[in-house]
Amino acid sequence: MIYNVTHTTKYEYNAPVSYCHNIATLRPRQAQGQELLAYKIKISPEPAEISERIDFFGNYITRFSIQTEHKVLQVITKSKVMRNFAQFKESLDSEACKGVTLGEAHQALRGSDAAILEAKQFILESIFIRHTGVSIKNYAELSFREDRSVFDASYELMQRIYTDFEFVPGFTSISTPILEVMEQKKGVCQDFAQIAIACVRSVGLPARYVSGYIETLPPPGKEKLVGADASHAWFSVFIPGFGWVDFDPTNNQIPMDQHIVVGWGRDYYDVPPLKGVVYGSGKSKLKVSVDISEAV
Repeated sequence: MIYNVTHTTKYEYNAPVSYCHNIATLRPRQAQGQELLAYKIKISPEPAEISERIDFFGNYITRFSIQTEHKVLQVITKSKVMRNFAQFKESLDSEACKGVTLGEAHQALRGSDAAILEAKQFILESIFIRHTGVSIKNYAELSFREDRSVFDASYELMQRIYTDFEFVPGFTSISTPILEVMEQKKGVCQDFAQIAIACVRSVGLPARYVSGYIETLPPPGKEKLVGADASHAWFSVFIPGFGWVDFDPTNNQIPMDQHIVVGWGRDYYDVPPLKGVVYGSGKSKLKVSVDISEAV
């Protein structure tokens, strides 16, 4: 499948802004079953400085600064992405994926090969996922047991979050503590991904946060997926000897061709679509829209 993706971010300020410096994580990255075919970014007003680099996690980062007075900031990206998940999907049924138990994973994670060392950083606490407490661990241990497959436990965790938590836009913000989300059982895809990551890490396994998109227009006869009109998020679990497997607790499914990866990190803090510093005295209004369609 080849998709065209348009992501529009618009800030409107009620007082002039004299200067802003921003970091954007909007260019889709290379990933399993994914290839970026084309990408453009348009920023208004035109930046005085702009540069691109690859961050620690392999994500594309665009830095730009605007040094002219403005009341509106608009960032539009257009991407063409090819997704081909079929080959990797077949490997999910393998013994290497589904046969590794939690106990075996713990043993393997004591190793020191490059893949293990790279994955182990995702067991540690991160900016938004720290001090998670007993409630998170107790919730995780309902699925994770030493003699149970890591894949099966992760899949069940995804299903439980989908069932137990209510999707309520506006109920949380990026600063809402994870324990509050756990207590209220309400939030959005970013919250559900971070709850899952906290659970997986609490039992000693690596888990990372994945930021991306879902196809906007569903196939004929299918329901529109939750989170399709904005950036989406899900989580990924590392299975020693196999690799990373993604899970989408918001839609209760393993991400395949309709999920487009932009970037990944320890939590939302590492891969927000746009963040920055603004010099001004007023308030701002944010509008985000995402459109994804199959390329003709």
